[in-house]
Amino acid sequence: MVVVYLVIIQGLGALVGVDRADGDSQFPTTEAIIPNGVIPIGLSVLFGAAVVTWLGWWGSVLNYRVPVRRWVRFVPISMLVVAVIGVNYPNLADQPLSLVLALAAMTALVGIGEELMLRGIGVQVFKRAGLSEGKVALWSSVVFGLVHVSNAFGEGAQAVLQAVIVSTSGYFFYLCLRVGGVLLLPMLVHGLWDFSLVSNSVGTDPKTSPGMILPIVLQVVLIVVLVVKRRAVEPAVHSDDAASPAARRTVGS
Repeated sequence: MVVVYLVIIQGLGALVGVDRADGDSQFPTTEAIIPNGVIPIGLSVLFGAAVVTWLGWWGSVLNYRVPVRRWVRFVPISMLVVAVIGVNYPNLADQPLSLVLALAAMTALVGIGEELMLRGIGVQVFKRAGLSEGKVALWSSVVFGLVHVSNAFGEGAQAVLQAVIVSTSGYFFYLCLRVGGVLLLPMLVHGLWDFSLVSNSVGTDPKTSPGMILPIVLQVVLIVVLVVKRRAVEPAVHSDDAASPAARRTVGS
């Protein structure tokens, strides 16, 4: 399923291509964003939705009720705040409204599609395979990173480093799913996060904002916090519950 998902995005994107004639920007014009971003990513969302429908998993994919400690709420809250603050508003203000709307549509579709595939289908696949919650988080995040290795076709070797970094982001999005209990929260956080990052690379002459450093700083902070407190993510289990196999599968790592 992931391979087909990538073929839709990368294959169709490669066929269409991005017109960079007007500059070195990743997305210089609205005409570049729509065929190379909105359309292939939109089709990947439809593919993900079709897969979930075929599997009959909509209920469990959209709602993931696994308890988590209260402090973990810091993850989605901090990511949302940094995403909003870090948007390159001056650069977007210089762009046509159509380009800004196309960018918003594309990043929203990225959030919906990738979360539906990885935190929706992916988490369910590993969960139903009997993996502990810790391993569900690990492997869904690893696959999330590997998906981004496919960007090497357009971005070269730097895509490998990107994949490693993205794997940590995948774990943060997984925690957003745990905190919210619904797939909508990681979709929202993911979409806004990408909108903030990509806002620095649109237009024919994009000007990077100092706010771009904020997501990088937060990424490092979250990694440190979660390394230190990784064993405090799961809620405490009462002795009666801990005796059951189901409880051990839930909190094990």
